[in-house]
Amino acid sequence: MIVERPGRLILVPTPIGNLSDMSERAIETLKAVSRIACEDTRTSGVLLSHYGISTPTTSFHAHNEHGKATRLVESMIRGDDIALISDAGSPGISDPGYLLVRAALDAHLEVTSLPGPSALIPALAASGLPSDRFVFEGFLPPKKGRQTRIKALVEEDRTVILYESPHRLKKLLTQLAEHAGMDRQAVVARELSKKFEEFRRGTLEELLAWVNDVTKVRGEIVVLIASPKASQRLNEAPKSGEAW
Repeated sequence: MIVERPGRLILVPTPIGNLSDMSERAIETLKAVSRIACEDTRTSGVLLSHYGISTPTTSFHAHNEHGKATRLVESMIRGDDIALISDAGSPGISDPGYLLVRAALDAHLEVTSLPGPSALIPALAASGLPSDRFVFEGFLPPKKGRQTRIKALVEEDRTVILYESPHRLKKLLTQLAEHAGMDRQAVVARELSKKFEEFRRGTLEELLAWVNDVTKVRGEIVVLIASPKASQRLNEAPKSGEAW
């Protein structure tokens, strides 16, 4: 078989909650490609059905990405354009995707990524913490190496951004307070772009009091931690009247 051109890998961000955040370009791309690789075909099926996208899908997740990446690359070499989507947000950012991108590049295939929804940037932009310099750590390891990572992060001179699951939020805030102090300024953003979007801003002591006060924290969580210097300026601002 003669292939006129090899296929491409296109990373397509999907809404993190509000379906209206799906771009026209993303919809057109998903309709045009040969196949869509999904983190969960059932979850993605709801989105695809909503927009009338009938392109064939295949699963691509953390438990099969090594073997599946090889097969998808072979498909692209034969001329198929493949779109990769995750359950929500940008593929490859705290979601499967890196291995497939690397495999496609190693095979000298074209890789492109569409701009689109992400929990990271909206959380930072609306946090009220310095946004000119920041570091994104994604999900911390649940056990091994977690404390070491936290110790380093609380000394960062940039705003630190983490993803966390609701049932581990109290543990994370407690560990951060142990190493950064109860007066460190931080922000918890949850359910971004959804009906019950919420930002909680304050010291770690105040955020822990809030967590202890609610019955159950729900939704996707983004935690932002101010640097020691920024936190000090925020804590002093109400007393001095100085803008930080």
